[in-house]
Amino acid sequence: MANQLTIDQRLQERRAGASFVCPYQLGIKQGRRVTRRRSGKGAAYVDKYGWPLVICCLAIVLFSATDAFLTINILSDGGTELNYFMAVLIEESTQKFVHFKLALTSLAAIILTIHHEVQIRGGFRCRHLLYMISTGYAGLIGYELVLLQIIDV
Repeated sequence: MANQLTIDQRLQERRAGASFVCPYQLGIKQGRRVTRRRSGKGAAYVDKYGWPLVICCLAIVLFSATDAFLTINILSDGGTELNYFMAVLIEESTQKFVHFKLALTSLAAIILTIHHEVQIRGGFRCRHLLYMISTGYAGLIGYELVLLQIIDV
């Protein structure tokens, strides 16, 4: 045993070399702290969002497109636009109205989705605001469909 050579394991480099493509950044492999806060304060900003949040964001954009379509139909049947800024856009160009409405709604939905964990007041977070907006749009679409039925009668 006296002639035995011992190698100090602490001196050897055991780490793998840096790879060109990191699976964590591509979303192939999730880290341990995807949804956990990285610090004790502030909101958690993540790279992947939950399906309910993504579906809600897409629903808001689709509801906005449906609202623009139904608004144009109501206006062609003799209705009036009560929103002054949208009325100005509609008078100028219907295409400009649709593009502006979709761009503004999409931008707002994306910003609220990015900040979905930010607390607005108490336990009320931005994601709750997204859910309220989608519910409000669903009610608005229902109201516009009722208006179109009344106009057709």
